[in-house]
Amino acid sequence: MREQILNDLKEAMKSKDKERLAVIRLVKGSMQMAELDKGHELSDDEVMDVISKEIKSRRDSIAEFEKGGRDDLIKQASDEIKILEEYLPKPFSEDEVMKIVDEVFAEVNPTSSKEMGKVMKELTPKLKNRADMSFVSKIVKEKINKVG
Repeated sequence: MREQILNDLKEAMKSKDKERLAVIRLVKGSMQMAELDKGHELSDDEVMDVISKEIKSRRDSIAEFEKGGRDDLIKQASDEIKILEEYLPKPFSEDEVMKIVDEVFAEVNPTSSKEMGKVMKELTPKLKNRADMSFVSKIVKEKINKVG
């Protein structure tokens, strides 16, 4: 994964794709910061975590840009998200997420909202980097409130 990003960086330089180059450079910088923090070269999962954080950051920025009516910045952030998503596995559909949530609910069998942490603990490794975890959390909250 790390090698793929470095190769794509070189390709973006050669093809003079400024937007892609800027995004990949930012990811590379974030990866380097994470490697310094962790004290080792990142695994593929850790690289995906870095990319997911970058996507989340841009989604948060889009929400702020919408409040400010900055359509130009919304488009730029959306374009950057598309580039970043190329490095992550194909996301699960809403139906696939619901199915996995249902399976975990059957396993954990929560009886109150106090057990949301248990449910999320089981869901996170199954859905990490393949679903929007804030969406998953919302679904779990709704479902657990019906139970409790």
